[in-house]
Amino acid sequence: MSTLTSDAFADWHARIAAAWKIADTLTPQELVRTIDTLCSERPADDPYAQFERACARDTAGIEGEAEPLYRAALGSGALDPYRRARASIQLGSTLKHLGRLDESEQLLLAQLERCRAEGPGAALHDEVRAVLAFTWIAQGRTLEAAALALETLAPHLTRYNRSMAANARALTARTPA
Repeated sequence: MSTLTSDAFADWHARIAAAWKIADTLTPQELVRTIDTLCSERPADDPYAQFERACARDTAGIEGEAEPLYRAALGSGALDPYRRARASIQLGSTLKHLGRLDESEQLLLAQLERCRAEGPGAALHDEVRAVLAFTWIAQGRTLEAAALALETLAPHLTRYNRSMAANARALTARTPA
């Protein structure tokens, strides 16, 4: 994957992180240019560089350019679990913005399955559910989206966790005819 030493790779990631810390002070074009400059230090097919370039374009509102970069990064199979989760979430959101709602839902449901397989503490589990709720809203499935969002929120409450989770599940429960 990398021709850089692990120290150089860590340094590259640190410089990428530093660029993201100032992202709000940059114009969208400056952000893309800054990230692209850093990514030019990596091979063109490096999944980490592809991921960062996708993130920059997504943040800049250039979803059409972000999509193939996310797909390439994910398709490599080389991203760490955290970045794989982020790439899946962000691609799901991008697909939603592009109006490809079924594709967004499928991608996010697949990521949610990976989270379940990883078990408690899986990277960005709640974030996947939040973006899936937005996709469901865009599909007109507002009751399901509300139930998912409330069920996701329930464990984070200081009280009423069980009852809130049960009430959220009851929103979409089917009653016998």
